[in-house]
Amino acid sequence: MAKNILAAIGAVALLAAAIPAMAETVEFQIINNSSIDLHYFYTTPSNEDSWGEDLLENLGVLEAGFEATATIGDGSDQCLYDFKFVGAEEEELIVNEVDICSLASYTLQD
Repeated sequence: MAKNILAAIGAVALLAAAIPAMAETVEFQIINNSSIDLHYFYTTPSNEDSWGEDLLENLGVLEAGFEATATIGDGSDQCLYDFKFVGAEEEELIVNEVDICSLASYTLQD
């Protein structure tokens, strides 16, 4: 009987490992390999219409050639997010449907 319980626990552990990670709180590196300094970085789950808070607010400006850790901790269970980057001259780059559940880093390039 103990063997059956251990086997069941092992099967549940394997199943849990196979389930994709949910977004709830995700950290990843933003690498700015572009030629502009980033002043704002907004995100939103792709199925929503409004941008969240500026993720660079506490970090300040992410200068060209530098990187920073971004944390999305909005409690959403979504994996697909839209990103909005804004530079000093109000230039914008919007990237749709980034899978943050499997993201270790995101690199901006010219």
